[in-house]
Amino acid sequence: MNEQVKKQLDEARSTMQGAVNFLEKDLKKMRAGKASTQMLEGIKVDYYGNMTPIEQVGNINTPAANQITIQPWDKSALSPINKALLDANLGFTPKVEADLIRITLPPLTEERRKEIVKAVKTESENTKVSIRNIRRNILEKIKKLKDSGVTEDELKQAEKDMQDMTDKFVKDVDAIVATKDKEIMTI
Repeated sequence: MNEQVKKQLDEARSTMQGAVNFLEKDLKKMRAGKASTQMLEGIKVDYYGNMTPIEQVGNINTPAANQITIQPWDKSALSPINKALLDANLGFTPKVEADLIRITLPPLTEERRKEIVKAVKTESENTKVSIRNIRRNILEKIKKLKDSGVTEDELKQAEKDMQDMTDKFVKDVDAIVATKDKEIMTI
């Protein structure tokens, strides 16, 4: 196979894997009945005038299946952390105790579970569209290589390889979503 075509296929594989990894990371933030420290990823706290990730201002733990505790390194950060959690609007209310913040997650209702499953499906569709866009862009680049000596047979093989790769990554997305759906709907 032509070296330039191989390079394009490797780029496609790497970019598609990145899209799948992003989906996995994003889905870990979605609540599935159990408390997880990853639910708080992406929350920024106004800490002495700087927007700081919440995991950098305190110790985050899950002492029980439905609880998350945040113990700030600096007690003066309790109020800004509480405000950041309220502003994030994640569906729970933090409770400030002596030197920590306790979040008790309410049980998920059937309706809320279905909403989360719907959000998961939306994210998976976005990822699939991203994978298909990567395929289209790489195929356009490969077709332009015809001018630099790539044969017709190599182009056809590259198109087949791209389609196989796309199908594999779409199946990976479907498997990830099926696992997450099962996790969410299990009481």
